[in-house]
Amino acid sequence: MNHQPPDAARLPALAAPGGELDLLVREGVRTVGAGAVWAAGDAGGTLGGGSHGALGRGPYARLAPGPDTLYDLASLTKIVALWPCAGALRQDGRLPLDEPLGRWWSPAAGHSVGAVTVRQLLAHTAGMLPYTRFEQLYGRAPAAIRAGVITAPLHRAPGTAVEYTDRAAVLLTYLVEDLGGAPLDELAARWAWRPLGMTDTRYGPLDAAATARTAPTEFDRSTGAHLRGVVHDPSARLLGGVSGNAGAFSTAPDLARFLTALLAPPLRLPWGEAWITESLREQTGGLAPARGLSWLYAPGTDPAEGTFVHYGFTGTGIWVSRRLGRWALLLTNQVHHSRITQSLTDLRNAFRRAVFG
Repeated sequence: MNHQPPDAARLPALAAPGGELDLLVREGVRTVGAGAVWAAGDAGGTLGGGSHGALGRGPYARLAPGPDTLYDLASLTKIVALWPCAGALRQDGRLPLDEPLGRWWSPAAGHSVGAVTVRQLLAHTAGMLPYTRFEQLYGRAPAAIRAGVITAPLHRAPGTAVEYTDRAAVLLTYLVEDLGGAPLDELAARWAWRPLGMTDTRYGPLDAAATARTAPTEFDRSTGAHLRGVVHDPSARLLGGVSGNAGAFSTAPDLARFLTALLAPPLRLPWGEAWITESLREQTGGLAPARGLSWLYAPGTDPAEGTFVHYGFTGTGIWVSRRLGRWALLLTNQVHHSRITQSLTDLRNAFRRAVFG
């Protein structure tokens, strides 16, 4: 059942200290088990935010998350790093959205992915294999993994189903790096993070000072310690920590700057109004679940409201609606405690309802 979105005039009170959002997250983290940092805002910036709970178990139980806590973004990397880089290349006329890759990107010529378009990759309708298994299939060498991803057969015909897969983002990473002439971490910093003043956002592995304020993720049997400052996603870790599917770390204030820019794009951005407008509309041709470019229509919302979301496996989530003129973020490291996510899903849905209806 859809809920009526709160009027814009109510947002400051919702986001105020001790307001509805703050109480909702405070109660929610008790069930989720993981601490959380949250914020909500509009085109003018952050209207309010807060944090609750502990950073983790054991030695982390004495630490509390806050605005300077770095979170492993997991698949939010697709939004915060890869998507704006694709937009910059698109805006520069170097990234055709609807021309099959094999016609203009030589590595794809003669392979199954040559029939796929960038629009399909961004909308997860390209028909690529739904799993990675890079080490098992291709070994550990980055060149062998690249060759394996580019030459792999398709799982199904392009444009016939929406099937979320990290392979689409990894293939786009190779494409963006080839066109941009630099590694993705350099391009993301150049085209997105520095222009927006996102001084805390970076790829790992993090240095000691940054690691000391990073939320820990899962226990790693190979090292006998929790992953902290090292990307949780095994595919991104295999690729040296820098990939379009995962690998970036960020804080709530940096993500607030990013989300604010989606509602009021600064003129200096090399991706901006046209790319954001194109991306935040239905791109899946009536297939379900409906997606934009990189973004997913938020489950439980009326598509007419245009509320989009992206989640990260570690426990992160961001929402934006240009129609309603608001954004929100909820950052947890839930995977530190468990991969059973129903309590986090419930909290995310309640948080989304409170802000967007």
